[in-house]
Amino acid sequence: MTYLLMIRERIKSFYSRYEGFCNPALKFILAFVSFRMINKSINFAAVLTSLPISLILSLLCSFFPMNFILVMSVLVIILHLYALSLETVLITGVFFLIMFLMYFRFSPKDTILLIMTPLCFILKIPYVIPICAGLVGSPTSVISTGCGVVTYHLLHYIAGNSSALMTQEEDPAFALEKLRVLIDALMSNREMQVEVAAFAITILVVFIIRRLPVDHCWTIAMITGMLIDIVVILVGDLRFETRISIVGLIVGSILALVVAIILKFFIFNVDYSRTERVQFEDDEYYYYVKAVPKNTVSLTEKKVKKIKGREKTSPNTPEEAENTPAGAQLDAPEYRVRRSGNTAGNKNRTRRIIIPEGKDKTPT
Repeated sequence: MTYLLMIRERIKSFYSRYEGFCNPALKFILAFVSFRMINKSINFAAVLTSLPISLILSLLCSFFPMNFILVMSVLVIILHLYALSLETVLITGVFFLIMFLMYFRFSPKDTILLIMTPLCFILKIPYVIPICAGLVGSPTSVISTGCGVVTYHLLHYIAGNSSALMTQEEDPAFALEKLRVLIDALMSNREMQVEVAAFAITILVVFIIRRLPVDHCWTIAMITGMLIDIVVILVGDLRFETRISIVGLIVGSILALVVAIILKFFIFNVDYSRTERVQFEDDEYYYYVKAVPKNTVSLTEKKVKKIKGREKTSPNTPEEAENTPAGAQLDAPEYRVRRSGNTAGNKNRTRRIIIPEGKDKTPT
């Protein structure tokens, strides 16, 4: 456990130190995955499916707020549908307009949920969304998640019935028929309605339980949310015969629980064994506080000490030269210079005498 805590602290330290680089990089990855998934699902405009276009759009999104990724994703979808038919653009545009009005009014900070919900459906892990949204979101996250579910099913229907929705401008009656078919398909999709209801109930239950002042509230909320999600979807499947895969539901719910545990480890990792209850008062109130410490570990900073070796010189004696390997060097003794007058000759003439340190005798 200590090793995992150290890894978490290193990740948090790295992110806080390089936040200016990490945020654009994460937005670039999210935008790139979104554009590639959209192009894979509805590839009606061949120009938008090219890799350079996706890279350029993703790079542009990395310098703007998260909502810009949402706007660019909607623009890419509209351009794809325009290549299919004008009727699909009209229906989808009206839906996106309603979605934006609800989203920006009630949950403008849940951009990541609105983007990740269709992506998780494409990746076959949709049940991760309601549990994680209940843990880190708010009750208004129901709106963002519901809009994401409707967006996925609308695009899924259009991609599966693209041949019937091709543009025939010379036949206005056929255009009205396509509008009616799209609206009916959206309103009569029982699977979509069951998933929206199940996700909404799961988010609310998880949010309420994880805010209770009880020990292990997040763990209780995750397990309860997983079970409620399974039960609601199974009841909806029995009631409306939505033909939802039971195996996929169970496996996806277990995977959602694993992802929620990882999320809890990074966000809400506390030690209930060291819980303290404090009571104090002021002039007007008595306060009863329950303090639960976080599981943290301090990282020791590594200090590198530079040790400078002494300089090497050639050996002083032939015996040292024989015993010294090739390429090796010996410690160089320290010398100082003494200048002395020559009494036998010219008084102004001096000679340089090199004396090893520690031997302070003048040669005779």
